[in-house]
Formats: sequence, C-alpha cells, structure tokens
Amino acid sequence: MSYLENIRTFVRVYELGSMSAAARDLRISPAVASSRISQLEDHLNARLFQRTTRQLNATEQGRIFYAGASHILDAVAEAEAAVGQVTRDPRGTIYAAAPLGLGRRLIAPAVPDFKSDYPLINVRLRLSDRKLDITAEGLDVVFFLGTPEDSSLRIRKIADCARLLCAAPAYLSRAGTPQTPQDLIADHDCLNLRYPGAPEFQWPLQTPEGVKRFAVSGPFESDDGDVLTNWALSGQGIILKPIFEVADHLASGALVPILTDTPPIPVQLAALYTHRRKQDAKVRLFLDFMAKRIVTALNTPPSGDTG
Repeated sequence: MSYLENIRTFVRVYELGSMSAAARDLRISPAVASSRISQLEDHLNARLFQRTTRQLNATEQGRIFYAGASHILDAVAEAEAAVGQVTRDPRGTIYAAAPLGLGRRLIAPAVPDFKSDYPLINVRLRLSDRKLDITAEGLDVVFFLGTPEDSSLRIRKIADCARLLCAAPAYLSRAGTPQTPQDLIADHDCLNLRYPGAPEFQWPLQTPEGVKRFAVSGPFESDDGDVLTNWALSGQGIILKPIFEVADHLASGALVPILTDTPPIPVQLAALYTHRRKQDAKVRLFLDFMAKRIVTALNTPPSGDTG
C-alpha cells in the first residue's frame, strides 16, 4: 500500500472523526482504513489517534501531522492539475455535493456525459439536503440553492431559479385554495424542509407591498426535499419548490400552482468552491460543463408539456 494512500486515509479519518465514516468516504473497508493508519503510525513511530470503543480522538502528534499531511495532499492535487493543464488531458477525482432535488434532477444526469468527455476524471457525487462544510468534508465543489453564509469561499452563480407554491388537487379540494398569503398561516398545512441547525423557516413571497416573509407551519417536516414533494402529491399539504423540481408533476396535473399573484422570490443556483481549487483544470472543466447543462435543463420544457 502506498504511503500517499496511508496519508490520504489519515486525513479523512482526522477530518471526519470516525474510522468507519472515512472508510465509507474512501470506498474501502474499516479494516483497510485501520490497517493504513497502523502502517502510518509504525512508520512515524508515533500514535496518531487515541481509540476507545466509542470515540476516536487525534493525539498531539496526530494534530501536528495533520497540518503537514493536508498540505501534502493539496500539493499533490495542484501538481496533478498543473500536469493536466500542460497536457490538456486533465485527470483525477472531483468530490462534489448538491441538495437532493438539484442533484437528482440536474447534476447526476449530466455526470455520465461529463465522464464520457473527460474519461480520466472521476466524479464522486454526494447528495444531501443538510448543510455541508466544504473544507472539513474534503469537497471540491458544492452546488446549492440560496445564499451561503461562508464568505471565505468562492461562488459561481449559475442561474436564478423561479419557485412556486403548489399542492395536490385532493388537498385543495379538502382544505380549500388559499386566496392570500395570510391564509397559509391561518388555515393551511405547509410542508417545510428542516435539518439540524436549520433556521426558523419563513416563506418569502412577492406581494404588492414588496417581499414579505410568512412564518408557515404544518404537521410534517423533513430534511429530504423529495419526501416533501411525495407528501404533497399524496394530498398532505402545500410545498414551496423550485419549478424544475416539480415541473413534471405540474405538467401532469398531479400538483397545482397556487397564489400565483404572490409567488416566492427566485432562488440563486450557484456553485461554491475553495480558493485553492480555482486553478484546478478538472474542477474548472466540471463547473463549466455543469453550468451549461443546468442552464439548458432549466430552459427545457418538462416531458409532459405539449406546448
């Protein structure tokens, strides 16, 4: 086993704080991950982690070694990128992440085509609606909807996505169709996306008096946006969604737009990446490719649209 792979494994164990989590991230078994750490400790003649049955904590030597090890991996990545730029044959692995709905509908379908164009670049895509730490989780690119809090990272805006409120005909037949945004608060079940650490949820709607935020609530919440869509399809309540996520359901009539005179404000779709990756040829190619495909997809009518 190469010394570099042992270092890479150590860095992921350190960053994720778990041998099993690092093993899953690296697509190896926990036994292999543990073996690599042991080999590294034998080579350094130092213990890098204190292990118990419940916890794994870096030792002082481990913390010192991490600082140098992370620089080594950065240098290797930059060297590979430089070679790719010179040879016009970029290679390596891109670690990307996106929210579930965005990833499933716009990012994942384009990955095989990107791989076909650049066969020496591998893509590892992680989909999650929870907030991700791009640095701590070793990611190169994070696609997102909204406005990020971390201003130390670079942002590439791709598009503004129109959003709408919608519900199933069965729900509207039972609960009635809201006529004003205030009706959402007083009389309706609104299905919210929540995850640990999420802020209080408000729906920002465009009204004749300007943008106003409405603190809606309902009987169900989830940290998976597609779960909310499925609940809405089964008549459980109203959802706020980017149009691209529910376009097919709108075209088929399974979901019906509501309050179209006071729609939600559009949401920014963008990519977040670190400063150290800005000259990486493969990351730049990936961003250029995905941006073009996303804009094309957003401007393409859904399959059920006959107009």
